Amino acid sequence: MSAQSNVSLTTVLSPESRAAVLIEALPYIRRFADKVVVVKYGGNALAGGSQADALALFAEDIVLMRLVGLKPVVVHGGGPQISALMTRLGKTTEFRNGLRVTDAETVDIARMVLSGQVNPQIVAAINVHGRFAVGVSGGDAALITASAKDPELGFVGDVEKINPGILQRLLDDEFVPVVATIGVDASGQAYNINADTVAGAIAEALGAEKLVYLTDIEGLRRIVTDAESLIRQTTPDELDELMKDGTIAGGMIPKVESCVRAVRNGVKRAHILDGRIPHVLLLELFTDSGIGTMVEAKKFATPGVVS
Repeated sequence: MSAQSNVSLTTVLSPESRAAVLIEALPYIRRFADKVVVVKYGGNALAGGSQADALALFAEDIVLMRLVGLKPVVVHGGGPQISALMTRLGKTTEFRNGLRVTDAETVDIARMVLSGQVNPQIVAAINVHGRFAVGVSGGDAALITASAKDPELGFVGDVEKINPGILQRLLDDEFVPVVATIGVDASGQAYNINADTVAGAIAEALGAEKLVYLTDIEGLRRIVTDAESLIRQTTPDELDELMKDGTIAGGMIPKVESCVRAVRNGVKRAHILDGRIPHVLLLELFTDSGIGTMVEAKKFATPGVVS
């Protein structure tokens, strides 16, 4: 962990409390050993005092997960970074239903940012702690086969197929794959694909235990303006209704649709967490209380019980 994390842990908690934290994590470490956890790290998932602090904290979580026997796969976005470069280049950004309208120049910008800037930054942050992370793009080993989603969106892609072979080999060799979400079609044309959609599709293809979305909200709410209406636990059917009645809208739609599809297709649980909370992954995975919104096929009466 970072020096800041060590200081806070040793000064705030007594030795007994620190031991209790470790013991609380033990059944979860046993339960999730050798299980795949797909984590979507978005450009808006910030914790700490700066983006660099946020990435360092995230990297610590991923490395700890790997060292205690989980198999994390990181899928990242880069929307704010793409928008920033487009602004510097004098291009206007347009979104429709949470998806960026993408012409030929924009898809080149997206590929440059995702594969050339964001992906290496995440890989480097994880590898500060050891030789764990390997960066891959959707075009590598035909990982993501894409097709056009909608002619009006330009080169925005849908996932046609995930070829998980390269990811499975990396996991078997105890590496952490870090995936940039540029897919290609049969002709080699690149498409910018929503990272939420890709994360869900990869989780399905790998038969993941968990699919986790880190974002800049604390979770889903039944009443958007009421923090007390946070949805702790829900089902795909309930989320369908919340999208239908407009409670869930805009940029949250691809994320929630991916949660719904993944859980219906075999992923045990999906989570929407506030990435601004330091070490939020560890809080969700290794503590009784959990955090954020959890999606599973059926609601269970006793959250936090290891099963």
